[in-house]
Amino acid sequence: MITCLGDCVRPGAGKAVVRILRRLGHSIDFPQAQTCCGQPMFNSGYADLAREQAKYTIGVFAGEQPVIVPSGSCAAMVKVEYPHLLEGDPQWHPRALDLASRTFEFSDFLVNHLKVLDLGARYAGKVAYHYACHLRMLGQTNEVERLIEHVAGATYVPLHRQDQCCGFGGSFAVRYPQVSGNMVDDKMRCVLATGADCLVSTDAGCMMNIGGRLHREEKAIEVLHIAELLERR
Repeated sequence: MITCLGDCVRPGAGKAVVRILRRLGHSIDFPQAQTCCGQPMFNSGYADLAREQAKYTIGVFAGEQPVIVPSGSCAAMVKVEYPHLLEGDPQWHPRALDLASRTFEFSDFLVNHLKVLDLGARYAGKVAYHYACHLRMLGQTNEVERLIEHVAGATYVPLHRQDQCCGFGGSFAVRYPQVSGNMVDDKMRCVLATGADCLVSTDAGCMMNIGGRLHREEKAIEVLHIAELLERR
């Protein structure tokens, strides 16, 4: 599941996920009919529209295969919110639970299900990590740090207020631009204080928001999806 921002803003992250999984011996199916998971409608209070989008997505990803998502927020929408949205529907609720059980954020799938930590990656520099908010909903903790620690040559540097929101929050950044701007400024200051050469995260929205702020301030810190870091040689 490429996700909207993955498709439009960070396709390289999705391609990196595919290449890594293929290297590990998996075949990949990319349903061409996939669209948005419905999270923007859900977050904006349009539960009926989100419910219809959930049904559509459940149909697109019908089957038995695991669904790998390069985004904690979209994975959380499918795993946590779909069953809630369709709870009173005897036809769709079991299907929502089935898809939820087969859907995994990428780093979760690598570390907790495939039991893979070392992908032979190499990176000569300091790496900081921004913990995206929706990973809490998924119960994820240190998966990304463990992957970074197995990148040869990389030095992991702790990020102050690592799990503090970057201020993107989808439409939150549009509805509350001043609040969002202050939040990403604070996140940027924390990143700069690490002296990191690159910042890693799991969500294209966070990467776009933090990366855009760093770019406007002309700060030469690379912003990478964890899959992109794991492809470095």
